[in-house]
Amino acid sequence: MIHPTRRQFLGSGIAAAGAMSLANPAQAFASEQLLQGKAEHVISIWLGGGMGQIDTFDPKAKGDPKAKKAGSYYDSIDTAVKGVQVCEHLSKTAKVMDRVTAVRTVNHDVIDEHAAATNRMHTGRAISGTVTYPSIGSLIVHERGPVNDSAPPYVLIGYPNVTRGPGFLGAKYGYLYLTETGRGPAGLSRPDGITDQRQSRREAFLASLKNSSEPTKISQIEDYEAAIEQSLKLSGPEFSRVFQLDREPADLRNRYGGEFGQRCLLSRRLIERGVRFIEVSHNLNFLNGAGWDVHNSGIVNQHKLIQEMDTAFSTLITDLEEKRLLDKTLIVITSEFGRPPEFDSGGGRGHQGSAFSCVLAGGGLSHRGAWGETDHLSKKIVDNPVSVPDFFATICACLGVDYHKYLYAGDRPVPVTDQGQPIAALFDA
Repeated sequence: MIHPTRRQFLGSGIAAAGAMSLANPAQAFASEQLLQGKAEHVISIWLGGGMGQIDTFDPKAKGDPKAKKAGSYYDSIDTAVKGVQVCEHLSKTAKVMDRVTAVRTVNHDVIDEHAAATNRMHTGRAISGTVTYPSIGSLIVHERGPVNDSAPPYVLIGYPNVTRGPGFLGAKYGYLYLTETGRGPAGLSRPDGITDQRQSRREAFLASLKNSSEPTKISQIEDYEAAIEQSLKLSGPEFSRVFQLDREPADLRNRYGGEFGQRCLLSRRLIERGVRFIEVSHNLNFLNGAGWDVHNSGIVNQHKLIQEMDTAFSTLITDLEEKRLLDKTLIVITSEFGRPPEFDSGGGRGHQGSAFSCVLAGGGLSHRGAWGETDHLSKKIVDNPVSVPDFFATICACLGVDYHKYLYAGDRPVPVTDQGQPIAALFDA
């Protein structure tokens, strides 16, 4: 008879425990304390094209595109948080960095394809041929539900596509798409010829048709009927008032800035109305001809994009704070990937997924200006790496969503955040 040594016995025990955790990944989290914040809303700012972290929230020593010397394109400035600097064109944001955390060590392995990276930064996962994964917006709405029945739970001000959609969760958790800030959703605004009386007759006729039919248990039909019901609510004058930005003081509107700033102002008004999750896109190519995708000469006027973001983002923070909504609202800034410190042949920058910055503000978090550390060129992670699932888990935790939970695509279990772990330091009391 062979008697195992103590080392062999312990080794087999560890291997068995590991096998159990692999067989049921949820058990591996069972003993962990679940981090839960108290935020109610998310305003997610999307910088399509790839914001260069080295030229914004993770500045390093200045480089020289003409001499092909790697480094930042701009000078750096101090912020309200000691030891934390940002680029010179974030001067307004610098003053409120004590309410902000620039997560400087986000990383993934997608750098060549914008669409794939956009999908990764909205769903937290690689594109699958068998499962269409839900966006973070749809996940939050699925788990938290609507704030109230008089507002849509998820609104998109930007570019609609499948990466922002509900995936296998179903159409009920999709977004309402806004085309502009001055009017309601396309297709929901009544034509001038439709009076209140005529609208009432239409609704009564629709109700009679519904009552005369047998109840259905088909999920697609139930989702469709729910969408019609919500559309009727949103087409009324009460919700439409949220788009009347001229009700805001002129000084405040001016502080927000141009079109992107007005989108952020509308986001605050939508939050007040009860919207749970809003994505605001900042893909304003006309400012520099390239948006945030600053290859070659696109980088020359990149500062205009940064300045416009700076104006709107800092004003959104102070506006929410003045209205006592900042602790209830998590502001997020994300982008496909970052930019390398080296300059390309035209003086611009390529793509970098190995280390880049995403930003969190408000939401009742314990902010510290910056989290994570990169090397002297913002190219490699030195301390506290944050995967995309980790970043999503931080958002979920801030909203009180169980980031260890499993959802189901049919019979297939799908972890909410692909087993991400929140940045625990941001939840310190």
